[in-house]
Amino acid sequence: MNTALQEKLVFSFDDNSIIGQVEAICETIKTLDLDKQVELLNKIRVVIHDNSPFKNEPVDCIQWIPTSNVIANDYNPNSVAPPEMKLLERSIEADGYTQPIVSWLRDSTFEVVDGFHRHRVGKESPVINSRIHGYLPLVTINSDREDKGDRMAATIRHNRARGEHRVESMAEIVVELKRRFWSDEKIAKELGMEPDEVLRLTQVTGLSGLFADREFSEAWEATSFAEIEGQDSLD
Repeated sequence: MNTALQEKLVFSFDDNSIIGQVEAICETIKTLDLDKQVELLNKIRVVIHDNSPFKNEPVDCIQWIPTSNVIANDYNPNSVAPPEMKLLERSIEADGYTQPIVSWLRDSTFEVVDGFHRHRVGKESPVINSRIHGYLPLVTINSDREDKGDRMAATIRHNRARGEHRVESMAEIVVELKRRFWSDEKIAKELGMEPDEVLRLTQVTGLSGLFADREFSEAWEATSFAEIEGQDSLD
């Protein structure tokens, strides 16, 4: 390699030179109106993400999306009581958005996969909505998760990893996945359940036709009062 080419490469990859160019671009972006700033910064983040060693990780590319383009899913089994919602609002007000909302892109609309309540705060709290200029911070799950069953499973994994879910809604999710011809083994694997848990949640719905090909399990036997109380809550 000749000396002139070597010097050119060293200059091109000089940290200060690259940062200087980025800063110059940012100064130009600041002269644009807000919506154009957000649009352009989102595009720049996508370009960086596409060339990042972490491009397979959704969190590597956070986009700011207008609240009007973000919709809730129709299956979230997680619920938050009013006091906890107020605490979440206070947390975001005091600490800012520290976690993005996980979404799936459907045409030009983003459907919430995880972060339903963070999404609600951003939309419904006047203080928060004003501060974030009517936008929400989103990451988008991998584009191959197009089937609704896959998105439902992603939501459950996020919820269960935090220990958050309602039994009745979980039963509805299991029924929906069985209607989509998911096997008990696949449901157990994708939702982090034991096979017996899948069967019990199916039975909770009372839809015997969904497990007509299965033998009913033997009578459930409690080993502690805690288990009895837990079972009562399912009746």
